[in-house]
Formats: sequence, structure tokens, C-alpha cells
Amino acid sequence: MTPFTTLTSVAVPLLRDNVDTDAIIPSREMKSTGRTGLADGLFAPWRYTDAVARTPDPDFPLNQTQAKGAQILLGGANFGCGSSREHAVWALVEYGIRCVIAESFAPIFRGNCIRNGILPVTLDRAVVDCLGWQTLDVDLTAQTVTAQGKAHAFTIEEEPRQMLLEGLDAIALTLKSLPEIDAWTKADRAQRPWIYAGKAA
Repeated sequence: MTPFTTLTSVAVPLLRDNVDTDAIIPSREMKSTGRTGLADGLFAPWRYTDAVARTPDPDFPLNQTQAKGAQILLGGANFGCGSSREHAVWALVEYGIRCVIAESFAPIFRGNCIRNGILPVTLDRAVVDCLGWQTLDVDLTAQTVTAQGKAHAFTIEEEPRQMLLEGLDAIALTLKSLPEIDAWTKADRAQRPWIYAGKAA
């Protein structure tokens, strides 16, 4: 997973509430079992006037000229609601999105973002509404989003912050504690040897 420290990008506004995972990546667009091959289907119901022919809707924000290469997406309340579909985050990652800034997130979607290298930032709606099409500086270390010289603070728990900063998935994060795990196991084996009967040391 690519570490996330700082990011500078134009922010594309998709300021709709309750954007669900089926809108982010419809089930009919999930044609692979892996994490790739999903970017074309991202927001297919809204991004195309004809999803089969892939005819772009010129009014959809991601199809705007200024959205080319953008890595920040703005959303409304309850972004990523609906199912627990991790493909929604995989589609965003493959498209190039590294940060979603919204008023609030569905909890499972937020967790999927963190596990896949996308920083979910929660800011007041009044702030989010003013950030569209601006170039933003997102700093995870300082926990700020800066627009036109004004910094907006956000909070994130220490464990997700560490995962993103170091590019760690849940397994890699656990393995960082391997010395402590080994030490505990050794001490426990000495205190309760019968638990480990027949197991290699």
C-alpha cells in the first residue's frame, strides 16, 4: 500500500448526500474478482449517459476538464453508505483518488478506505461546500486541509493514521508488534506449558 503523508490536488465536488456503494461501483460493473478493472465502472450511473457505450455525461464533475488527474473527491453526508462493498474503494483507488473529504462517512466504507490507502477526512459541511475546484494541500502528519492559505483541522485515530502514514495493511500493522507477541507467547508457555503440549516451541 502506498504511504499517505501529504497530497496536493484539485478537489472535485460531488456534494451529494447518501452516495451509496452501488452508485460508486454498480454490481454489474464488478466483472473481476480482483482489485483492478474497476475504474471504468466508477460512478457509472452518473458518469455516463450510456454506461454500456461509455458515453461521458459532460455535466458530471469527474468529466470536467479541471478534474483531469484530480486525487481528491468531495462528498456530502453519509458518503459510502449501503453495502459493505470494498470494490467501491478499489474503484476509487484504481481511478486515482487518494483522499475523500466529506461531512460524514458510512463506518464500513471509512474503514475500507483506510485499509486501502485512501484518507477519509471529515470536515464541517460549510467548509466542504467551499472547497470545490480549489487546489488543496492535505497533510496527514499535521492533520490539516489547506485551501487558499487557510488551514482546516481534522482528526483521525492514531492507528488508522499510522496505517496510512506507513502504508500498512492490518496484517502488516499487527506484524510490527511481533516482538511483543513473541515475548508474551514465551512467558505464557512458561506459565502454562500444558496449553502448548505437542506444539513446536
